[in-house]
Amino acid sequence: MKTLTRMRIVGSITVIAAYFVVLHVNLLVGVVMNVIADTISIPYFVKTKSWDIVFMLGFLLAISFSKLLS
Repeated sequence: MKTLTRMRIVGSITVIAAYFVVLHVNLLVGVVMNVIADTISIPYFVKTKSWDIVFMLGFLLAISFSKLLS
């Protein structure tokens, strides 16, 4: 399995875990997990030229960063 594919899989699993952490454990930890998950997923979607997903993840990253700053 290629590295980018592994990164996408880990990113997808981490996004799910991050939402659980946000809802049930700690907001800050969950947001940090979400930022990491989105960041490691983006290279796969850039390589496959899935620009809609890249745009969506970028938008979600912007939302997450705004939460980290507040």
